[in-house]
Amino acid sequence: MVFSVMLLAPSWGGAINFVLTLRMAWDKVKTEPLLKFFGAATTFYMMATFEGPLLSIKSINALSHNTDWTVGHVHSGALGWNGFLTFGMIYFLVPRLFGTKLFSKRLAEYHFWIATLGILVYIVSMWISGITQGVMAASINESGFLKYPSYIELVTTIIPLHAIRAIGGLLYVTGLVLLIINVVMTIKRSRGPVVTTAKALPLSRIRLADAKDINTKVEGFAQVMVPLVAVAVAIGGLVEIVPLLAVDGKGDPEIKVNPYSPLELTGRDIYIREGCNNCHTQMVRPLVHESLRYGEVSKAGEYIYDHPHLWGSKRTGPDLFRVGGKYNHVWHWKHMINPQDVVTGSVMPPYPWLRDDQWDESKIAEKLAVLKIIGVPYTDDDIARASAHAQEQAAGIVAALSAAGIQADPKSELIALIAYLQRLGQRAPVTQNEGGTP
Repeated sequence: MVFSVMLLAPSWGGAINFVLTLRMAWDKVKTEPLLKFFGAATTFYMMATFEGPLLSIKSINALSHNTDWTVGHVHSGALGWNGFLTFGMIYFLVPRLFGTKLFSKRLAEYHFWIATLGILVYIVSMWISGITQGVMAASINESGFLKYPSYIELVTTIIPLHAIRAIGGLLYVTGLVLLIINVVMTIKRSRGPVVTTAKALPLSRIRLADAKDINTKVEGFAQVMVPLVAVAVAIGGLVEIVPLLAVDGKGDPEIKVNPYSPLELTGRDIYIREGCNNCHTQMVRPLVHESLRYGEVSKAGEYIYDHPHLWGSKRTGPDLFRVGGKYNHVWHWKHMINPQDVVTGSVMPPYPWLRDDQWDESKIAEKLAVLKIIGVPYTDDDIARASAHAQEQAAGIVAALSAAGIQADPKSELIALIAYLQRLGQRAPVTQNEGGTP
């Protein structure tokens, strides 16, 4: 909590400074849309910088993380703060750059109110959606079981809120269209950009004695500021990197995972390419409802061969870290071709092209060789036999599908993706002489 307040204080200090400055010309805010944009941007800035530290509190983050609440928070900063600030700067700069007046203040006024309504509708709908997701996901009945065991219940409940979010986004984009029209018409009525010549003052001519305080003295000189920033970044980098170098990920003898097989690695690349990690996380948090829903809590050592990790921060669909072995190959095949065939009410789009497209075996050995350089324990024989190994594993999956009456091409990208999905959360067996449980 104390750290959250420390983060909040400097942010709000600058924002309050701007608001108090704006009060000196408050009457102009009524007539100048430019000031409205800057004032709203400051308001959204204060809101976002308050909400950020709030969401860092553990108990609140347990509810909000991986939900739409985070989406609403991010967009209040991205669209409300940065967006409105950018709009204001454009309205200020374009007329001056082209030596004319803004084409239409009324159009800018319409832009402000439409965009403000849009972003508010967007944010509020995501707040409600996120809290709904978090509460439903964590609900446990009197018997100690999940009140909403099927993740699809969480998904279908918030569909109306996503429709409202789309309306808010449409309003915001409509305001952006008005901005573009205003800017284009402003430039058309001008005689071209105004060219000015300004001679930069050499740094050697700037005297530290002219500065009024230490802040100005430091920030006014690149020769001083750049080294200080470099030192600060270096210290921060060391604090984050050194502990990782001291941990090899193999400290727990009961956690042992094998590197991805060539086919699983190929499937993982397809998984990332298709954006699956944008909707699914791969990390079961140490919360009761998460372990009830997804299985055993994730351990750090299980990610030792994940480059990059796919922990994620948003769950449009369920977490997949323990999905390996939960469903058979046939289920995954049908689910990727048409999700609604196996999950009623699913909002996941179909991926039928994965059935027809073929994975490329020409790059598999190179992928293993690169991963070996960064520490994944592939042997030279693994690299030499990568393509053959991938074909062998693919043949096994195809045989299982064939037994269920599904004919599949071993080179199908969907076969590789199934191999990867079936691997998720699977550990290698630990033997007695490795120090773990036999």
